[in-house]
Amino acid sequence: MNKEFLTLLYKSQQECPDCPSPEVVANFFVDLLGSLFPDHSKHSFQSLDEFEAHFESLKMRLEHLLLKTPGNKINEARKMVDDFFEDLPTLHTKLNQDISAIYEEDPAAKSHREVVRTYPGFYAIAAYRIAHGLHTLGIHGLPRTITEHAHSKTGIDIHPGAKIGNHFCIDHGTGVVIGETTIIGNHVKLYQGVTLGALSINKADAHIKRHPTIEDQVIIYAGATILGGSTLVGHNSVIGGNVWLTQSVPPYSKIYYQAKTVSEIPAEGDFLISKNEVQ
Repeated sequence: MNKEFLTLLYKSQQECPDCPSPEVVANFFVDLLGSLFPDHSKHSFQSLDEFEAHFESLKMRLEHLLLKTPGNKINEARKMVDDFFEDLPTLHTKLNQDISAIYEEDPAAKSHREVVRTYPGFYAIAAYRIAHGLHTLGIHGLPRTITEHAHSKTGIDIHPGAKIGNHFCIDHGTGVVIGETTIIGNHVKLYQGVTLGALSINKADAHIKRHPTIEDQVIIYAGATILGGSTLVGHNSVIGGNVWLTQSVPPYSKIYYQAKTVSEIPAEGDFLISKNEVQ
């Protein structure tokens, strides 16, 4: 093999000789999730002391990951770890609210345990909430690796920078995309294929709000696309399937495409017809 090419690769290896692989980061997430919810646990614990020791080992693993990931502030690693684990009770409460929301919104769900064990929406939301907790502490690299792990398993792509309220429900979930600057309120439900995205992919817009705001009690049905940082969906609205939305709608709106006859179905390239009913 070309010696010059091998030398180039070797130098890149030396730039980060101990960087944690995505698999190592994912394993930390899986073990933490199993510690919060035993249905995902690979371990059994015989005493509280043993369980406490397990959490101490998780804290040490997170600190090690921080120290080995480029871009993180080494001198603040211990404080970041302590702050993250101090907030775990709040995170756990939010996840239990999400479990209840998924159970209550899906007639097919037979129990909270079934939601935890089998629902991709819960898995992706759990990865997001853990990653978001790390993200808000100024931690780099690890949060995105965690949400991308969940993305690869569930088909649900949630950026850790998004802000998502309580009682969040994703039903089915495959193909859901939630962008970095999205803001979602409380008691919001998304179906599969929903995109909350940006109108522009210009790199110069990286530090501005590019993704929509979804207020409380909104339902967004399958295949809907909502784009733009100034786009706001008012509370208690319903966005129908396959709607393309790039402008704000007021509270209590219903936005949907309705074709009564074949002749009313729009030709390729036409905009979808939308109807707004303010109750």
